[in-house]
Amino acid sequence: MRKRLFYIAIAALVALTAGASATFAAQRTGELTYVFNGKLLADAGSSTSLYVEVKGGSKPALKKLVGESQNQYFAVGPNTQYLRWAHGVPSVVDESNLVAGDIVSVKVRAARNASLAQIESTPAGRVSDRGPTPGRAARPLWLFIGALDAPAAAGKLTIHVQSGNWLALRKMLGQPVDETFSYGPRTVFILWRGGVPTVISPSQLRVGDRISVRIRAPRSDSLQEAEQVPAGHVGDHEPNTPS
Repeated sequence: MRKRLFYIAIAALVALTAGASATFAAQRTGELTYVFNGKLLADAGSSTSLYVEVKGGSKPALKKLVGESQNQYFAVGPNTQYLRWAHGVPSVVDESNLVAGDIVSVKVRAARNASLAQIESTPAGRVSDRGPTPGRAARPLWLFIGALDAPAAAGKLTIHVQSGNWLALRKMLGQPVDETFSYGPRTVFILWRGGVPTVISPSQLRVGDRISVRIRAPRSDSLQEAEQVPAGHVGDHEPNTPS
């Protein structure tokens, strides 16, 4: 009996180890989105690449740039989507709308272990253009992501918070996961379908939809204080937000 239990335990351990190894291997060989932010150095026109002076980006992207020049070429293709943001509202534009001096964000989906050259030769999935002088926010961003609990009404919307940025999640410690946020006449509501944004009204948000709420409020505010600040942007099925 003891010998049988011993063999069962060994088999379970082997299976667990194999599963963990497979998961670890999948994580190392899987894909992720690299984000490069910077200034466009040449008009895009109808080129097959964008010439960018990189000034920031996601951590994986910046790690690939260690020891390399800030000025890099990124491939684009027929499936690359171009978005221009103005006053918090995105619109789909043609590549020719991107001009030298604009501040852009280039998002490329590639393997986790890809080299910088491999990443740059992969056509970007999306390029966001915020114009030459996008400005800087005076207050930090609070980002909350979750499922809509009830229809938005009377300047309030409630979501079952599932994710967000570090500031928002830190303020959520010890708080209920269902939180109510404020919106006002200047709040922009965007519905994303197939990566294409459309401006909508609060009444068009549907219960159960994946909602992202962006608030600009002092870092020292409590969660309850931040929830009274009207959101600047509410996204419905917004892509590339933490999950």
